Amino acid sequence: MSTPETEYKLTQYSRGAGCGCKIAPQVLSEILKGNRPPFDDPRLIVGNTGNEDAAVYDLGGGNALISTTDFFMPVVDDAFAFGQIAAANAISDVYAMGGKPALALAILGWPIDKLPASLAAKVMEGARAACAKAGILIAGGHSVDSAEPLFGLALNGFVKQTHLKRNNTANPGDLVFLTKGIGTGILSTAMKRGVLESEHQHELLEQMSTLNSLGEQLGQIQGVSAMTDVTGFGLMGHAIEMAKGSGNSMELVFENIPQMKALKTYLDMNILPDASFRNWNAYQGETLFEKSVDLNLAFKLLPDPQTNGGLLFTVHPGSEKEIQEVLRMNAYSEHCQPIGRMKEKQEKALVVK
Repeated sequence: MSTPETEYKLTQYSRGAGCGCKIAPQVLSEILKGNRPPFDDPRLIVGNTGNEDAAVYDLGGGNALISTTDFFMPVVDDAFAFGQIAAANAISDVYAMGGKPALALAILGWPIDKLPASLAAKVMEGARAACAKAGILIAGGHSVDSAEPLFGLALNGFVKQTHLKRNNTANPGDLVFLTKGIGTGILSTAMKRGVLESEHQHELLEQMSTLNSLGEQLGQIQGVSAMTDVTGFGLMGHAIEMAKGSGNSMELVFENIPQMKALKTYLDMNILPDASFRNWNAYQGETLFEKSVDLNLAFKLLPDPQTNGGLLFTVHPGSEKEIQEVLRMNAYSEHCQPIGRMKEKQEKALVVK
């Protein structure tokens, strides 16, 4: 007798989960070291020389193509939700650069000897639902028989070059905003360990499947100086990337950093994903913590790997009210308060006070 689909828990078939599957920052640097293209292409606006969210190619006439890919192993047990979340996370890279997604290709790895094909079909169904919300189709893709389940998308999108946002163009004095609370890494780890309370599952699934479509609108606002999305390297890692890339430092007000509502329960249980330790080891040397900061809590929150986390963006002070109005109009009223400010380059790239 075959096992009912509902009895398969996808997170039990993989080592990692969601964006926590990312290769450690130091290892990735070693892999990419000396990874220079054999020739220069003047039409390549954004390539792999920095830590950008996607590649950007000049199409002429002031328009550009955004191209990216993102995939990972299950972050939740439900197949439909996994497809939805993985797709939303991949699409986020286009939004994080101020673009509009246009076309998706699916990337599927499936252990056909362990999990039924019908579950993979539900993953695809969830991905199509997320893409439909973004107004795009999955037009094709590629699949392999793999040891562990994985899913994601290759994405193309478009952007006017005047609306393109990068993660390395913040200026001293700019205000820092974040559109989602921190905590998906901790809550998804609680789910994998079987201790996530049922009333907290909705918040986790809703946040991870919510499209960062606000990025397209933010791209059209001149006062937004830089933007990225917070994913596997945690707020700590992506803040440092933004600060170092722009040649400045970022100062975060720890008490202003938003947290998911369900988080406290699992903080008290000391539930942490393995990737948090990896991220902390990679970035703590570039971070200064002022004495008022609770280091134990900072260790739990700042390196927490986010799956389809919020948009982290910087804003010229003169545009603060305009941005706050945009946030309120798009149901982000809880995220209208800046969480920090860009500073002239200091000894450390990130200062937490």
